[in-house]
Amino acid sequence: MRTAASSPEIRIDSYLSELDERSLAYDVLDGLTRPFKEIPPKHFYDARGSELFERICELPEYYPTRTERSILDASAREIVRVTGAGELVELGSGSAEKARILLEAMSSAGTLRRYVPLDVSESALEEAAILLVEEFAELTVHGVIGDFERHLDRVPRAIAGTPRIIALLGGTIGNFPPGTRRRMLREISRLLGPEDRLLLGTDLVKDPRVLEAAYDDAQGVTAEFNRNVLRVINRELDADFSPDAFEHIAFYDRAHEWVEMRLRACRPCTVLVSGLGLRVEFAAGEELRTEISAKFTRARVQEDFLAAGLELECWYTDSDGLFAVSLGRRL
Repeated sequence: MRTAASSPEIRIDSYLSELDERSLAYDVLDGLTRPFKEIPPKHFYDARGSELFERICELPEYYPTRTERSILDASAREIVRVTGAGELVELGSGSAEKARILLEAMSSAGTLRRYVPLDVSESALEEAAILLVEEFAELTVHGVIGDFERHLDRVPRAIAGTPRIIALLGGTIGNFPPGTRRRMLREISRLLGPEDRLLLGTDLVKDPRVLEAAYDDAQGVTAEFNRNVLRVINRELDADFSPDAFEHIAFYDRAHEWVEMRLRACRPCTVLVSGLGLRVEFAAGEELRTEISAKFTRARVQEDFLAAGLELECWYTDSDGLFAVSLGRRL
């Protein structure tokens, strides 16, 4: 562990090691040598990728971010009333925009004590922490720099007598296939005490045309975001992908009820990943999967919760049924 920042109001601990910093290399080696090539979506988010995703969130086609925010705006006070929470643990916290809504509700209720963001970006975490302690005089922040797939055990213990909410928002849980998703929920559930809750954001099953437009916008921002993962591999692993040689593909898989994003080779090509000593062949039309984004129904969320030892306590959604925020507790 490395303490990245420390003051009376803010403490930030880093648990990223050389092993974690090499996770891109391991994922690329594994993913590009499979019969069906794929790369995990977490590698989209370098500085450029994060900037592109912020642009995506403002696009008219991309409803999830603004819809989830509207649900939280409408429901945060009730969530705090139901839970009595004074602490928020946010997994994949980013800029903490949605966390601010929940923290404001805790502050108004007089319960606010601590915010625990967990994110891989030290700069984003530190910037958010500074802004939040300036906004909320009663708040302390204990940040964890890490990958929530690996570092859940580094989340600090709850403050005695203070119920807490562990939040995984943004539909992030949908990026995992069903088995991995339930395993992740089980691991999160182990952090919950009897009075604690999980707050989970999930995109809902809907008209495939709405879903596909959200992942293939008219301005081409999502296409650029998708191809950016090739630029990340080029820079970090000394590869020679030609991003413009790959076409952005996004489609709704009705059987699995998820959206897939892929990159399709426009022509035969050979890619050398010098950092791995790896040469990869792509046939014309061959595809590299870069993301799945599962879509949910209330019944599916409830089934996933039960498989993880959780019960669905409250269900919040928008009037159009586009997105849902679920509150769960340990059985």
